[in-house]
Amino acid sequence: MTAPFSYSTAEVGLAMLSALPEPVLDPLTDPPGTFHTVKPGQFDPGHTYLVQGAWLNGIGCPTDAFIAVPNSSFTGVAGTAPFTDAACPTGDPKDQHNEGLLLVKTGPTSNFAAAVAELINVKGITLTELGYDIRKFGLSPDPVGSHCGAGAPRFNVITADGMLHFLGCNSPPAPTQMPSTTGWIRLRWDAAGLAAAFPPILPGNVVTRIVIVFDEGQDASGGPDEFGAAILDNINVNGARVGHGATDAS
Repeated sequence: MTAPFSYSTAEVGLAMLSALPEPVLDPLTDPPGTFHTVKPGQFDPGHTYLVQGAWLNGIGCPTDAFIAVPNSSFTGVAGTAPFTDAACPTGDPKDQHNEGLLLVKTGPTSNFAAAVAELINVKGITLTELGYDIRKFGLSPDPVGSHCGAGAPRFNVITADGMLHFLGCNSPPAPTQMPSTTGWIRLRWDAAGLAAAFPPILPGNVVTRIVIVFDEGQDASGGPDEFGAAILDNINVNGARVGHGATDAS
């Protein structure tokens, strides 16, 4: 692949991550390597208020959900019907309100700010798979729906050797893409996909931190859609899925 990042960009990425406080874990209640939480937030040192990361009810990929069927007079509900999107036949069993992860960058990509989401308790693992479901029609290059560019939303993976690895939504394209006809895609990067990251994530690399970064905006650098927003769900690390979080965004 043609890498969308330079090493100077990697240095900026490391500086950004160093400004974000690492999660403090209790080893008695959080055994190392038991990924279970995704914590969204903002990197906005200039206080621009043009970025947001948040879990919100009702915007995720529906798994074992239901729809309401109106009564004959359309004044109430006569019953319900099951509904599961074909892109997410499996989800987070702890998600009770169909939550989704909203990541937004308003304005130009050049703004030194990003929506972020920290994957909690991944230190010490080796990766076999990363992924998420994204609210988007077609496959990852399609401009319709959530932004899915070379650089955002991306996994920033830091390994024990101090290296920062970039895995963009569409760079490299996920080897496994499971789209539905209702506007969701399940993306999964297996060992081959991880090896195509920049630089490659190899089976022996030990993880110290993973953060999802969304820093492409509403200009040409945020193309092809220039939309500046994405909705994700079921963040996947080695088969463990997280599809909910605190819905207390400011």
